[in-house]
Amino acid sequence: MRQHRLSLCKQHYLLWLPDQVERFIKKYQMFTKYERVLVAVSGGKDSLALWDILWKLGYQTEGLYINLGIDGDISYSDRSMNFAQSFADQRQLCLHVVDIKDQYLETVPEISMRTKRGREKPCSLCGLIKRYVLNQYAVNGKFDVLVTAHNLDDEAAILLANTLDWSLDYLARGKPVLPLKPGFSKKTKPFCRIYEREAAAFAILNGIEYVRDECPFSIDSKQLFYKKHLNEWEDKQPGTKLRFYLKYLSALEKGAFPSRQDSADNLVHHLCPNCGQPTTTGSLCAFCKLFKEKSISEENSIIK
Repeated sequence: MRQHRLSLCKQHYLLWLPDQVERFIKKYQMFTKYERVLVAVSGGKDSLALWDILWKLGYQTEGLYINLGIDGDISYSDRSMNFAQSFADQRQLCLHVVDIKDQYLETVPEISMRTKRGREKPCSLCGLIKRYVLNQYAVNGKFDVLVTAHNLDDEAAILLANTLDWSLDYLARGKPVLPLKPGFSKKTKPFCRIYEREAAAFAILNGIEYVRDECPFSIDSKQLFYKKHLNEWEDKQPGTKLRFYLKYLSALEKGAFPSRQDSADNLVHHLCPNCGQPTTTGSLCAFCKLFKEKSISEENSIIK
């Protein structure tokens, strides 16, 4: 690991990475071993490696897999779910599953095809749906914290994209911990300083089976584009991603990107009239609008 000026054998690597994760959990005050932790599980290397580490460290974890219905009969989503379920069964852990098709009568690809947002930005639509379901499940299930497996590569790519666009609202919200707010669960990222290759190495050395395919929706993903170039910089200057991210966190602490507190505080006064979740306006939330579009489309078809 040139970025750390460190080389480890298998035995010590499998001890080193959990120690790093534990250190970051404590440093950023993410959660304690007395709290209920909901882990967002995709069936990929990062989320399963993270869940394995948290389990071995003694945290009270349960997993949540969202079946998005992606990619046909023997689907990407079903294969991913099978890896997640197998992982949980082997360790006698609890895995909750939310099936988008069962709950909302459409798969994510079907929603994507009929909405403008989905056709133009399928990853954005998918992210909206996952964020909504994860938050809803964490709040309704009375979990103390929702954990995602965003790694350093993810954080650096998102940071680069937001910096190039000067997306100030997003830049103000990039901390490893998003605090509890009315209607919103506390969210944390224990892998925020863990390289993607480090998480992959942990999964492989531990014998964790995971889905290795990229999501079919991610083919033209901007995040993969930014990751490619970040990898090139990292190869020439080891530690680039980590410096970029840590300097950003330092800038946040110094008030470089002040958040719009009035907007954040007003969320409690605006609840979606359909689902009751917080929204930035007094109308339907972005998630419920996806299905409002369907109702309007169906009504227009009947009239025609």
